[in-house]
Amino acid sequence: MDTRRSEQAGDAAGIRARGGSLAPGRVVGDGRYRLLAQFGVDERAAAHLWRARDGQLKRDVALTLLVGDPADPEAARQARRTLERAAHASKFGHGGVARVLDVLSLGSGVTSSEGLLGVVVAEWTKGSDLVDLVAQRPVAPAAAARMVQALAEAVDHAHQNGLVLGLDHPQRLRLTPGGALKLAFPGPLPEATLRDDVKALGAVLYLLLTGRWALPGGPPAIPAAPLTPQGHVVPPRSLVPAVPPELSSLAVRTIEDGGSGGIRTSSAILRVLGQVAEHEERTQLINAVGKDEAAADPDGTIWTTKKPVKDVARRRKLAFGVTVLVVATVVILAWGGLMLINLFQGDGKPTGPTINVAAPPGSSAPAKPGNQAPPPANQQPASPKVGDPVAPKSASLYNPEGSGDNPGRVKNTIDGDPGTIWKTDQYQQQLPALKPGVGIAVSFDNPVNLAQVKISADSPGTKVEIRSADSKNPQLDDTKVVGSGDLNGPDTTITLQQPTQSQYFIVWITQLGDNGGNGFESQIGELSFLPAA
Repeated sequence: MDTRRSEQAGDAAGIRARGGSLAPGRVVGDGRYRLLAQFGVDERAAAHLWRARDGQLKRDVALTLLVGDPADPEAARQARRTLERAAHASKFGHGGVARVLDVLSLGSGVTSSEGLLGVVVAEWTKGSDLVDLVAQRPVAPAAAARMVQALAEAVDHAHQNGLVLGLDHPQRLRLTPGGALKLAFPGPLPEATLRDDVKALGAVLYLLLTGRWALPGGPPAIPAAPLTPQGHVVPPRSLVPAVPPELSSLAVRTIEDGGSGGIRTSSAILRVLGQVAEHEERTQLINAVGKDEAAADPDGTIWTTKKPVKDVARRRKLAFGVTVLVVATVVILAWGGLMLINLFQGDGKPTGPTINVAAPPGSSAPAKPGNQAPPPANQQPASPKVGDPVAPKSASLYNPEGSGDNPGRVKNTIDGDPGTIWKTDQYQQQLPALKPGVGIAVSFDNPVNLAQVKISADSPGTKVEIRSADSKNPQLDDTKVVGSGDLNGPDTTITLQQPTQSQYFIVWITQLGDNGGNGFESQIGELSFLPAA
């Protein structure tokens, strides 16, 4: 046993030594990615986790750098297996997993002189480290359940598609600004299984509740979970008494391999987490109400804060207010009685102007029996009145995270001829597997108050968004969605949520049409822009 530990310690030291040449400012991946900051090391896979800058696309990315000796056949084999699994994950899209953008291997983006066996490139996840979160204090049970629930949904979706995510290391996870956990550094271990993903969910829950990691290979910054004399993980409730017994049991039953009461699927975790989270939130609500009820009088009267004190001035104000209310009520009743008397004693002749409620505003046509308009209580808001189409000054390809897609033919979408088309490249994967979308940016001579966009296209299944922008070539995050629709016919008119004034608009494709099993692509024949009248 001591010999094995010494060998493992030596391997870990060797991994750190090989990765010691990685430092901020160094460039990897054929000079494309400049390292910015390191966020952890998964020593089990000799994987160094870095934030880097993509010099070509001018954006931050997450790099999983596989460090090793290219002359070591076993290390090279394991690295190839990790890269293969990461490449499969690039086809997977879920909010709980950072999108894999590229996979680099020896001879294909990585050279032996870099001391790397491969690189997994993923989109950068904004937020904070999971390690930093638990270093301050354990997370409240209800919040922990919700965090793991969102991550379990990603695991369940991946497992349905036969994919292993490999989230069994806390430094691979980040907490988004919205409070959700996300796998920020994809790259499963070569021998990782679906069961390992499930155990990782239990370990993450254990970490949030106790600040300790319950699986082998955790980072040195996080203490390991204690074990019982029988070698079992100590339940979280034994370390933090505030943890509900159901949540404590769930964490242990998910981590432990043996026993008939173990939890082995992500769908089972989701069911339990949903029940525990709802129960915990109800308990917190009851406790909050109970604190208010603690201020109740012995006779059963409940005060939300404290018993009121006698206040003569306040009583005088209250009496004055009641008096004013009574007088106002008497006046209203007297006025109503006079109206009834006039109604029965009058000559029945109508007074005042005649109003035709069915006529348009401003019309003085007399009312006709049976021609009154029905009450508009359930009417839907009418589409805005639109004027004649306004021709854009120019149209250009909007492709912020890619290239291609026939930029020279984009002008066909505003030439007045629906028969001349522009179409995207043909993709083997549906958006947003490789990039979030592709679109057409149009600009006008002057700002227009746009109400509708008419799209002529034979491209069923295509989904588009209409976005307004403040400049000709904005970042996608700087644009605003003002309308959306599906292209399911030869002509589709998209009415904006409300007329929007701008000089720049983008027709943004978020889902491509299915090209009959031969991939995915979309095409547009003509774009017409109709302003509000």
